[in-house]
Amino acid sequence: MNILEEAKKVLSVEALAISALIERLDNNFEEAVEAVCSSSGRTVVTGMGKSGIISKKIAATLSSTGTPAVFLHPAEACHGDLGMVTDEDIIIALSNSGETEEIIRLIPYLKRFGVTLISLTKPGSTLAMASEFVLDTSVREEACPMDIVPTASTTAALAMGDALAVALIMRRGFREEDFAMFHPNGSLGKKLLIKVEDLMHTGESIPVVGMDTPMTDTTLVMSSKRLGMTIVCNEEAKVAGVITDGDLRRGLHKWGAGLFGMKAAEVMSRNPRMISMDTLAAKALSLMQQHSITALVVPDEESRPAGVIHLHDILKKGIV
Repeated sequence: MNILEEAKKVLSVEALAISALIERLDNNFEEAVEAVCSSSGRTVVTGMGKSGIISKKIAATLSSTGTPAVFLHPAEACHGDLGMVTDEDIIIALSNSGETEEIIRLIPYLKRFGVTLISLTKPGSTLAMASEFVLDTSVREEACPMDIVPTASTTAALAMGDALAVALIMRRGFREEDFAMFHPNGSLGKKLLIKVEDLMHTGESIPVVGMDTPMTDTTLVMSSKRLGMTIVCNEEAKVAGVITDGDLRRGLHKWGAGLFGMKAAEVMSRNPRMISMDTLAAKALSLMQQHSITALVVPDEESRPAGVIHLHDILKKGIV
């Protein structure tokens, strides 16, 4: 037995099973998508055994992309879990044969509720005949040598579920921002939800000096606030410039000890990089990387310092 050849055969059989689905997509698929999209209830996905595992994944994908969905175990359904189904729901039932006993047993009760039934199954089966919409996920063969272990059939059902989910994303106009709302702790959620104002240093933690502040005092302010910089404000308390650790090093190289006899206005860098507080923190990170800096001034509407956002604060939040 050649292990690699067997593995390649499995992938080939499953790839063919998915490819075969493409030609089967028709108006029936579009109408199924419209039925789900127009439903005022939830989408209830059900399947037994391996199909049940695929059903859980489909339900999870739908829920995370704007279509509220739950998994219903068909065996438990007849022992009380049918109570989760309402007449406004859509049922998506998975069964490779279309004759799964636990699924077939549900059909009379679902019909009594008047729910719409979408099946991922074999055309002509009992489940298909009872469904309003049939998505043909039948396969020519399973990928296992015995042609009985659910392999290609579950792959085909999973792919069809993904096709449904993506079609619903497009139909609903679901955006990255919407996805982020359902994934607040994920990297995408952090990038699309966390703004500068959520991370910036404010109030007493902002390093600020006046233009006439001696550099000895300026250095103390920078050291105590621990942000590697200080904002320099003019007589109107508006941002006039910044002094960074880099400015101090360059000043020492240029003026030596004479630096500490100078005033902040003589050392500061004018026209500092600034960012508005309602900007995404990910944008602030991009700006810092672009200009090789570690902090940005956040001004208010009158150009007074409202805060400072530092590179480390963004990275600590997991935004990369």
